[in-house]
Amino acid sequence: MDQMEEPARDLVAMIVPQVGHLARTGDACDPYRLVDPDGAVVEAVTEYFRDLQAAGRSTATLRSYGLDLLRWFRFLWAVDIRWSWATRVEARDFCRWMLVAGKPPRSHWRDRSKTVTPRSTVEAYAPSVRAHCETVLRCFYEFHLSAGSGPIINPFPLARRRQGGRAHAHHNPIEPFRNERSGLYRPKVPSRVPRSVPDEEFNEIFAKLPSHRDRALVAFYVSTGARASELLSATLAGVAPGRQLITVVRKGTRELQELPASTDAFVWLRLYQVEMEGLIPKGRRQPLWWTLRRPVRPLTYHAVHRMFERAGEAAGSTATLHSLRHTAAYRMAEDPALPLTDVQFVLGHALLTTTQIYLTPRKEEVIRRVLAHHAEQTRQAAERARPAPAPGYPPETLEVLFGSRTT
Repeated sequence: MDQMEEPARDLVAMIVPQVGHLARTGDACDPYRLVDPDGAVVEAVTEYFRDLQAAGRSTATLRSYGLDLLRWFRFLWAVDIRWSWATRVEARDFCRWMLVAGKPPRSHWRDRSKTVTPRSTVEAYAPSVRAHCETVLRCFYEFHLSAGSGPIINPFPLARRRQGGRAHAHHNPIEPFRNERSGLYRPKVPSRVPRSVPDEEFNEIFAKLPSHRDRALVAFYVSTGARASELLSATLAGVAPGRQLITVVRKGTRELQELPASTDAFVWLRLYQVEMEGLIPKGRRQPLWWTLRRPVRPLTYHAVHRMFERAGEAAGSTATLHSLRHTAAYRMAEDPALPLTDVQFVLGHALLTTTQIYLTPRKEEVIRRVLAHHAEQTRQAAERARPAPAPGYPPETLEVLFGSRTT
């Protein structure tokens, strides 16, 4: 399309209806399907999901990719453009729309007639969300480009300085890597220091937990460093209190791994099991965590997330459930007797460089040390400003007078 023929779109005032949805089918072959406003399945997305599944991607990955594709298709439906006719203009406007228009208002999950936030208070999409969305859409069109079922040109191209190539294609191994963006419309994602929960704040949150089950969950999270979904995958057969080990299913590899946990975590777990005696099914393959409401059901991620959120609100904290993993990682990385490779194994990181981010000092510790530095500088400046005593005065008398010595 010629530059003079580009459509003039008011991206700020543009309304993108929340039509269509990502449907969970329960089918192992096609766990998710993208449905258009008319109720028809978008076969282009289904074929892409099947390709991802063949490459070993998990169901959670398909859901994450599907939400990004749903956002893109809603934009295309709003501008009345077929996905196979999208050009770089639509891709550019879509990335601009995510930047300037922000998140659309959403209805409450219980009452669809209620809106969670008004339009004026909606925040823009985070750079990490926009970057992830750009990568997903570029790979989606790259798949259909190679299959011959999409446009002849990818609407989401690579950066201009390396068209047709990959990142670090001809990198000299003796030179350091440069921060090279892969996509032309991919935003810069600022590096963030993982947020951990200070000990005082964690103790306040822990005191607000209402049940033995919640205390056991939080104790395991903060001592094992497991992800929320990983800990919920534990079964009765995967608990070994005598060895202080709990077996979880890793998120990426789906392999079983034993994780060491603290003694307190197993104490709270035993109290929870005694409390639920006769209420939960028995069996080695049964889930370890169950709901407290009757009838009991296996505990889900969203229920645990909301549980910790309520405890944090009661304690006046904004800490998230995932911050417990960062807290455990920081505690292990700060122990000089624990090698960083051991921390990498427990956290399940594929690369040691990922674990090294926990060697970055915590913000609270940095503030405490800098304030102590300023106090020391003030004390030294006061000593230098102290006038020299006149000859004949006993030094011990001056020490008592100026407060450096007590009687």
